[in-house]
Amino acid sequence: MESASEARTLAEAARERRDIVSGEVMEEARLIRFVPGPDGVAVVPDLARKLPGRGLWVAADRASVETAARKGLFSRAAKAKLQAPPDLADQVESLLRRRVLSALGLARKGGDLTSGFEKVSAAIQSGKAAWLIEASDGAADGRRKLWAQARRQSRPPGLVGVFTASELGLALGLENVIHTAFLAGRAADRWAQDVHRLAGFSPLLPESWREEP
Repeated sequence: MESASEARTLAEAARERRDIVSGEVMEEARLIRFVPGPDGVAVVPDLARKLPGRGLWVAADRASVETAARKGLFSRAAKAKLQAPPDLADQVESLLRRRVLSALGLARKGGDLTSGFEKVSAAIQSGKAAWLIEASDGAADGRRKLWAQARRQSRPPGLVGVFTASELGLALGLENVIHTAFLAGRAADRWAQDVHRLAGFSPLLPESWREEP
């Protein structure tokens, strides 16, 4: 049975907003919220959708954020003079990376992650793995074996290779983190929302992995 906070989070994610670039109405989970900063002029990202002020919503992809910044669409939507820094899309990507990585640490504390080749393999084969998270600088052999197992599942887990072993280790409080599985459940569903938003700004897999069988 889901908690009141989980139900509220899912309800908020399902709300719809209008993208100021395309004019399309879409779910909040597919958008990035921006607000005027403390100075009332600079545009700042609000990934958690909690900062005060009127929200300005942009589709969660690099091209849309760059277009909004370049064409002054934040000012037009707010009917006020706002300034969007030229590196706004890079700021969003950096914040999303931190948010996704931080959530992994919280998920481990909540028992929603498992790490290590054998444990991850077992999670995949039992159908409990929603996401396979592989260190971007890990050896290809183990990754290929796990991904081969994943592809044989009726519902293969998603694959993420955004973070290095060092970054994963720091987030999880472990050493030499190469293979991790995010177990299916509410936490994985919430994490997936930010992963999908991050995919609009940066590939989820290193280019070299795409050439692997």
